[in-house]
This record gives sequence, C-alpha cells and structure tokens, in this order.
Amino acid sequence: MGQMQQMQEQMQKQLAEKTFTAEAGGGAVTVTCNGIRTITNVKINPDILDPEDAEGVEDLLVVATNRALEQAAAYEQEQAGSMMNNMLPGGLSGLFGG
Repeated sequence: MGQMQQMQEQMQKQLAEKTFTAEAGGGAVTVTCNGIRTITNVKINPDILDPEDAEGVEDLLVVATNRALEQAAAYEQEQAGSMMNNMLPGGLSGLFGG
C-alpha cells in the first residue's frame, strides 16, 4: 500500500504544479486554477468595468471559473488513468480501455 500512497502523493504534487486558464466574454474575464482545483488568479479586462455591468462581470467570473475547474478535472482523470495503466502488468491495461 506504500507504493500506492507514494504515487498518490506524487500525483497531488504534479496536479498542484499544473495550471489551467479559461476565459469568458471574449477575454473579458480570465480565471486560472491549479490541478487541485484551487483558483490562483482572476483577471478582469479593465475596458469592461462599467459599474452598471457588475452583475454581468460576476456571471462571467462563474463561467470562466467553472471552465478552468473542468480542465483541471479532465487532466486529473487523464493522469490517474495513465498512472493505473503503468501499474498493471503488461497486456492487462487493454482490459480497462487503456
């Protein structure tokens, strides 16, 4: 079980170092997160900061944040699948769609 825990820790470290960036509103809002799904940066294009548009900006932040988190989740799944394939003895990975 020690090898599995070590691999899991390695994967978490790798995920923490990977970044994902997504935008919404044609670049009006950009959100960056890491592979462990922590938002690391939010950037709002200053050209869109009309006080009457605050609700729209908030909506764009939600969309961009969710897109970045979806990318991180997809990458995590990809890495986990790859790691599992590497753990299986030769030829068995094909049984799991690898």
